[in-house]
Amino acid sequence: MNKNKGNVLAIGIMFFLFAMISFVTGLQNPMGIIAKAQFGATNLMSQLGNAANFIAYAFMGLPAGFLLKGKGYKFTSLAAVTVGFIGVGISYLSGVFSSFAIYLLGAFVSGFSMCMLNTVVNPMLNTLGGGGNKGNQLIQLGGSLNSLAATIVPVLAGYLIGEVTEKTQVADVNPALFIAMAIFALAFIIIFFSHIPEPELEAAAAEGNVKKESTMESIKGAISHKNLVFGVIAIFLYVGIEVGIPNVANLYMTSADGLGIAAGVAGTLVGAYWFLMLCGRLVAGAIGGKVSSRTMMVSVSSAGIIFLLLGMFLPSAWKVALLGTEVPVAILFFVVCGLCTSVMWGAIFNLAVEGLGKYTSIASGLFMVMVMGGGIVPLVQGAVADAAGYINSYWVLIAALAYILWFALIGSKTNK
Repeated sequence: MNKNKGNVLAIGIMFFLFAMISFVTGLQNPMGIIAKAQFGATNLMSQLGNAANFIAYAFMGLPAGFLLKGKGYKFTSLAAVTVGFIGVGISYLSGVFSSFAIYLLGAFVSGFSMCMLNTVVNPMLNTLGGGGNKGNQLIQLGGSLNSLAATIVPVLAGYLIGEVTEKTQVADVNPALFIAMAIFALAFIIIFFSHIPEPELEAAAAEGNVKKESTMESIKGAISHKNLVFGVIAIFLYVGIEVGIPNVANLYMTSADGLGIAAGVAGTLVGAYWFLMLCGRLVAGAIGGKVSSRTMMVSVSSAGIIFLLLGMFLPSAWKVALLGTEVPVAILFFVVCGLCTSVMWGAIFNLAVEGLGKYTSIASGLFMVMVMGGGIVPLVQGAVADAAGYINSYWVLIAALAYILWFALIGSKTNK
């Protein structure tokens, strides 16, 4: 009974951390709008803050995996929220000093924190769920809180920014930055005084004098599983898809060479994308114990391709009245893609680590390295948007979804 209570508390803490990841990461979307206004950035440059946030994963992914393996979940969590507080504080200073470089530094340091938190949350929830469908179910439920935070951020920031003008600046979103720092401070206190199970540390202690594998041996053991190799590529592309759809849609809606919609309205529509991710994850959490991750992936990747194509090819003259303005119906198909991206993270992770056993924590670190796709893919999409237009940039994401569909059908099969 006490063990079950401890597991429930641990699950609650992991859910809380899942929400924090999304809140801070989601700030980079509206900050891109500010970068265009305050610093005169192009579409490509406006994605550099987002890129810095995600490229930090490339530097911290494996170190975070080994930190988790050596120091455990609690220590890694405390280190992560501390770094997160510092990162958001630097973002605040970028407004004080009106510096694009400090803004990028803050996004980069925040990325270290998000990487460390992701490294903790996913394997912990998968382990507490017992792996398999149940492990995926817990990740999906935790992801629903992640989506809730992601829903709040663009709406909050959009209304803090208001109408985008040449006077729009980082200081406009200071209340959101203060909320983020308060969340980190509260999380540190809660985690510090909580008991978190440490299954891998306990297993290592039980091994006693058994010879430990070196870093390279652990990595080689993990990547000997082809489902992991194909899975880390899938997660690279998936995070780029998840971020790229709303980021470029936000730029398209708010830019003068796009639709010229007010930031508050655009932020609400972007928030709807994340809200649909919340809905999708709640549904997946409810049925995850009965529906396989592979079935989920095939369904949502196929639907995502269809929705993006509809968003690209429906006539722009087809409009609907929303939030006091007229919005092209095509935009709504970009928004509804949130239902498709909602279940991909947990399902890809679940399929990729199937059968890895003791290599799961190293695999989590490898996953975190590839989360840099959330910075690189939108950069590529932003460059295509500059060269060929916002709508044509979505071909980048259709190609990425095609690979994910292949991974679900073929690449995720485990070694015999």
